[in-house]
Amino acid sequence: MGFPSGVRKYMEDFNFLNQSFDLDSDVKQSINRVSDLPEILLVEDDKLLSTSIHQYLSKVVGLNISSFAGPSELLEYLDGRDEKAPFCLITDISFENSKNDGLYLLDILKEKNYNFISIVMTGFASIETAIAATKKGVFHYLTKPFELTVLKDLVVRVMTQKMNVDPEMFNLEEKVRKTKGSHRLELIEPTEDDMYCGMIGRSKVMRKIFERIQKVADSDSTILIGGPSGTGKELVAKAIHKLSNRKDENCVSVNCGAIPGDLLESELFGHEKGAFTGAVSTRIGRFEVADKGSIFLDEIGDMPLLLQVKLLRVLQNREIERVGSTSAIPINVRIITATHRDLEKSVLEGNFREDLFYRLNVIPVKLPSLKERKEDIPLLISYFLSRFVSADGRNAIKFSEQVLEILMSYEWPGNVRELENLIERLVILKGGGTIEVEDLPPKVLALTNHKLLQTEEIISLPEEGINLKSFLGHVEESLIKQALEKTSGNKNQASKLLQMNRTTLIEKMKKRNLAQLS
Repeated sequence: MGFPSGVRKYMEDFNFLNQSFDLDSDVKQSINRVSDLPEILLVEDDKLLSTSIHQYLSKVVGLNISSFAGPSELLEYLDGRDEKAPFCLITDISFENSKNDGLYLLDILKEKNYNFISIVMTGFASIETAIAATKKGVFHYLTKPFELTVLKDLVVRVMTQKMNVDPEMFNLEEKVRKTKGSHRLELIEPTEDDMYCGMIGRSKVMRKIFERIQKVADSDSTILIGGPSGTGKELVAKAIHKLSNRKDENCVSVNCGAIPGDLLESELFGHEKGAFTGAVSTRIGRFEVADKGSIFLDEIGDMPLLLQVKLLRVLQNREIERVGSTSAIPINVRIITATHRDLEKSVLEGNFREDLFYRLNVIPVKLPSLKERKEDIPLLISYFLSRFVSADGRNAIKFSEQVLEILMSYEWPGNVRELENLIERLVILKGGGTIEVEDLPPKVLALTNHKLLQTEEIISLPEEGINLKSFLGHVEESLIKQALEKTSGNKNQASKLLQMNRTTLIEKMKKRNLAQLS
């Protein structure tokens, strides 16, 4: 289900409205008045779009809104409610996991004599559905993708024209701007409070991570750090060691996924001379090197099952045996582990020992992905610029506001590591000046749905004119075919590439006789 990339930016900017404004009494009074408006009921099964609409209307405009994943949830909510209480209904037409569609929902609500005005949305626009919606008395018919400001204006019109609400009650956003000035995306220099043991964050989720690190550092309990790749798990491990009473001893790091399984045991526990071919001398392992300090076992989820048994014995007995030896060596070491895998799922699949998992998971620390803490992106960009720009500033770069919007709406699958690499790349390749859209990698533009070229640069209207409906139909059919080819006919994956509901894609395929491609 498609919608503008700017929608994602709205979701990240709501903290600005919540936290940055110290509103004066007039604005607060306006908020209280707006909360008394008729309720808005949103029925949409696309979670991201539903969240965007919900937060935009409730935070930016100050409207009271409730969200539902389908018609049945809405009807359950309305059961027992006063039918005369007015509300504005915003509903999708197609629902992936519901037998009833949005138009049928309108019929049910009318049969129950509810007092409502409706706005319907669809990602599969057709003359037939538009006529059907109009016949049912729909106030407006929206085709996806659409701008959230368009939806907001429609809701305001419903309230003022159909529900006799005073138009003055919808000036809240303008009052906020006049009170504190308009919001503009810009980079933020991190302060000392934003930096914690080599990590940077001002978001609530990172503040909680910092607090947990502080609490657990002094204990000797085993730590399991989880989170996607590139989120800084090793930085957390080093911070825990640095703040602990073992800080003056060694902190040894081992990447369990980077060392072949048959060598990992020797790497961890050491070996005796002659223990195997090539063992020409005795070698101490990483656990012995880390004695009285800490050992960080990164990517613990990749450790072979046989070695997991031996690690479990180390945790239980606090002693190790070198390969080729029968003598136990006592160790005093704090064990910190990390993984990007879901270890609970690995346990169920038989790829990780359940008893070891519970031994390791004494104190879990779960790091968020970068897309879950996007308010930290301006801080991180500023920090990385300070690292990669030369001291004389000859290769200093800055970002256009359009580029910052793209970076804020990008999903960052590689997390902080990907952001760091991108900033280093831009500083080196640009060598100074302002970063424009065309300077960004194609992957970033593709995953934010950003159009580098204007439509006029791609398509020019012929002198003799064009059949617009036929032309758009050919374009749509071509894109559906390409999506199906790229995903080997997988409708779920193809619908994600086209950003539409799976059911909508199936309807379009049936209409264009493309079912044989799946």
